[in-house]
Amino acid sequence: MKLTSRSEYALLALLFLARHGSEDLVSVESIAKAQGIPPKFLEQILLTLKRARYLRSSKGHHGGYALAKASDKISLAEVIRLFDGALAPTESVSVYFFEHTPIEKEKNLIKVFREIRNYVSKKLEHTTLEDLI
Repeated sequence: MKLTSRSEYALLALLFLARHGSEDLVSVESIAKAQGIPPKFLEQILLTLKRARYLRSSKGHHGGYALAKASDKISLAEVIRLFDGALAPTESVSVYFFEHTPIEKEKNLIKVFREIRNYVSKKLEHTTLEDLI
């Protein structure tokens, strides 16, 4: 697993919004400035998060974004999967994104990569935004 800037910025934006609570709408500009994210790039990320029902938004002068779910209901794993796909180091040990790969010929390699997947997955699945704020 390697995080892309999209998932890193998504996590930064979500944590910023989690600290503001689910009632306060926060503008794209405020999030971008506070977290050092290019505003146009952030807009795309926030739209993806809204379509996935992690955020709600309102347009207009006092518009912005807020969490649509409680911060203790959003795990790091689900956000990373939304933007980057598999958490596994190789698709042949992925639970959600399985594909055959050449290393399947070596069962001991598969065993090691499966153990890595299990550790990473468990850690990210059990860590929520609430845990980090």
